[in-house]
Amino acid sequence: MPIERKPEWLQKKANPGEQAVMRRLLDDLNLNTVCQQALCPNISECFGCGQATFLILGTLCTRLCSFCNIEKQEPLQIDTDEPVRIAVAVARLELAHVVITSPTRDDLPDGGAGIYAEVVTAIRSVSPGTRIEVLIPDMQGKRASLEAVTASHPHIIGHNIETVPRLYHIRSGADYRRSLDVLGTCGELSSGIKTKSGVMLGMGEREDELLQVLADLRDVGCDYVSLGQYLAPSRAHYPVQEYILPETFDALRSVALGMGFSHVESGPYVRSSYNATAYK
Repeated sequence: MPIERKPEWLQKKANPGEQAVMRRLLDDLNLNTVCQQALCPNISECFGCGQATFLILGTLCTRLCSFCNIEKQEPLQIDTDEPVRIAVAVARLELAHVVITSPTRDDLPDGGAGIYAEVVTAIRSVSPGTRIEVLIPDMQGKRASLEAVTASHPHIIGHNIETVPRLYHIRSGADYRRSLDVLGTCGELSSGIKTKSGVMLGMGEREDELLQVLADLRDVGCDYVSLGQYLAPSRAHYPVQEYILPETFDALRSVALGMGFSHVESGPYVRSSYNATAYK
């Protein structure tokens, strides 16, 4: 049964004042962030310390996932100048680590892989010391697209598994095995690139199902994983089924590390890009 009231450990408040400097930079360079589009509860914390997860390829998605706040419409044409503006923002912010993500773009033959590669190249040209993490959609599992992304040599390639196979009806157009294959293929294509995934908890998954997902991720060589509490963006979205206790997240971190993940972020407010600098 859906739960309406958040527990006391999930009462973080946004502070617009802490976001002001970052928002001015984003407006100046006409850039988007998933922090804003996905209504991330950590936005004040991250914007306040000069961190953001940049959203490329527009703000419109071609899929209809019922848990996500990204708007679902026919996307606009590619902004070919966007990679340069992203690089300018990274340089201005003097970022040691940057995360780049996008909506799913099934309308593009390569799923947006070419623009991802251009962004990585542009960032490296102006800020060679910055660690670059890309959080990609499945790109329909096309090997050529994954090859294009890995050939640009980001430090980390992430793709979120999101939930357990039984609940994949909330991931319109996605396929559990395909998502695992994306991570496995990226790891195979370049041994120097780390792979990363994220799972949302509280959507109705069972513990045994979650543990199997973690085992499946390790089976395809996934290096890093994030575990966080699902929070419905609105009443129109898939409802929260359970609020996971903080101590349960702590226990899951220990379990995941014991399974061989190199780094695990696990907590109620953890998101796939949260505390990204900790992934080494």
